[in-house]
Amino acid sequence: MFVRPGARSVGDRREELAAALAEVERSVEDACRAAGRSRSEITLIAVTKTYPASDVRLLAELGVSHVGENRDQEAAAKAAECAGLGLTWHFIGQLQTNKVRSVVSYAHMVHSVDRPRLVDALGREAVRVGREVDCLIQVALDAAPGEGGAGRGGAAPREVPALAGLVAKAEGLRLRGVMAVAPLGEDPAAAFARLRAVAERVREEHPAADVISAGMSGDIPQAVANGATHLRVGTALLGRRKPFVR
Repeated sequence: MFVRPGARSVGDRREELAAALAEVERSVEDACRAAGRSRSEITLIAVTKTYPASDVRLLAELGVSHVGENRDQEAAAKAAECAGLGLTWHFIGQLQTNKVRSVVSYAHMVHSVDRPRLVDALGREAVRVGREVDCLIQVALDAAPGEGGAGRGGAAPREVPALAGLVAKAEGLRLRGVMAVAPLGEDPAAAFARLRAVAERVREEHPAADVISAGMSGDIPQAVANGATHLRVGTALLGRRKPFVR
């Protein structure tokens, strides 16, 4: 089991997480105050990649109810180990179609829907197991997505309305909104303003798609100022990560 350096016992780790959570909450509340928004509008997702299920349990004890993971291999094991805690699981990483069956078995919301083939696969599996899965369209905010840049994944903004329509029509899926990651090296406020514009276009056709998943540890104020409803926070809660080891 991975043990974070400096966490000498379960009690120490709980205190460490409690202090970090309190600091994150202060940051979110400050961002909401500056944006003229209510804290109740924001869902905090604890991104626990590379950290053990024991940390998920401690966060649950501290009142965290939404957990995000990037890798199915890790997420599936944690979801099984933490079954019964009443957690809402968010899959936020790039999703290959061969992982859809596993992801649909535990994820309540998939943040990274970015292509029609994935919509088809998610819908078929959700119907097969009798579930309804919430979906967000991942939007590429890079200046030139798909043209050889570094890229953070996602569909080009011009492709989002059609993709949203596919999700809205798919049995077993529920269109909830959009997600994005601010491009490296760019002012996140400008990037999230573009995401907000895409979100507004989606809501014109699908009024219930009111989720904007944006903002991580380093850009909470910019995300909240641009309408984020879901924040995906990892480092600020759990500390610097070590590489994932298979």
